[in-house]
Amino acid sequence: MLYVIISKDVDDSLEKRKSARAAHLERLQALRDTGKLILAGPLPAIDSNEPGPHGFSGSLIVAEFDSLDDAQRWADADPFMAAGVYAQSVVKPFKRVF
Repeated sequence: MLYVIISKDVDDSLEKRKSARAAHLERLQALRDTGKLILAGPLPAIDSNEPGPHGFSGSLIVAEFDSLDDAQRWADADPFMAAGVYAQSVVKPFKRVF
């Protein structure tokens, strides 16, 4: 089943994001390599693809997992969580229509 992971950044997370980005992307790449990643990306803090020093307010991931518990465990183990980038991550089942 598909799940959406919506993560909210702490304030002033840009430097923490930069320091943990390689590990975060490596983990997403591994998920993509299994064919389970549908989409992933950051949420710019301003209305721009390149927010510069404004940084990001969070992230969105849609991926396939065996269960809600598996999706939650995966989200909880994200390097951004360990680095203090994310204040929280919410995981919910997702039904793809289009």
